[in-house]
Amino acid sequence: MIQNNIEKILKNNPLIPVATISELSQVDEFYDQLKEQGVNCIEITLRTKIAWDAIALFKEKYGSDFSIGVGTIVSPDDILKCVQNKVDFMVSPGLTNPMIQQFDVSEIPFLPGVSTPSEIIRGMDLGWKYFKFFPADLFGGAKALKTYGSIFKNSFFCPTGGINQDNYKDYLELDNVLSVGGSWLLNK
Repeated sequence: MIQNNIEKILKNNPLIPVATISELSQVDEFYDQLKEQGVNCIEITLRTKIAWDAIALFKEKYGSDFSIGVGTIVSPDDILKCVQNKVDFMVSPGLTNPMIQQFDVSEIPFLPGVSTPSEIIRGMDLGWKYFKFFPADLFGGAKALKTYGSIFKNSFFCPTGGINQDNYKDYLELDNVLSVGGSWLLNK
């Protein structure tokens, strides 16, 4: 099963809201906002001191009808904490060799971050075919992914970074984009 079946998460969730939670009260607020929009998925970033508490609370309250992922995975320890918290998926901005080993054995769907052809080829060498394209706006956006589609015919992407209400459809129109991630869904 490629990347612990991340394909299912991506195909079932064309819009993946990326949330940075600084107060636990935002858990209910974000859940309500997303449910109202028909979105049943969230990626909670590890950018605040209360991120793990927010992940645990979101999972406890809404885990039965929501896919709860963790973003900004930057170390094997982060991956181990995801396993302990039984999250639904993991997203990283990049990779290290120790992270690669931990991702594979975690049994949790994961999406490694790439931006360059060399990083994509490295992932392909590992047998992977699904990637987070990050930061999309700084590395050529939809135009770059269109080019990657002709070069890496068996690779698929979830771009994040600069994706917004005005441009997300441009990305989703590409054959090699299964979903997009961004915070605009929570800024309503």
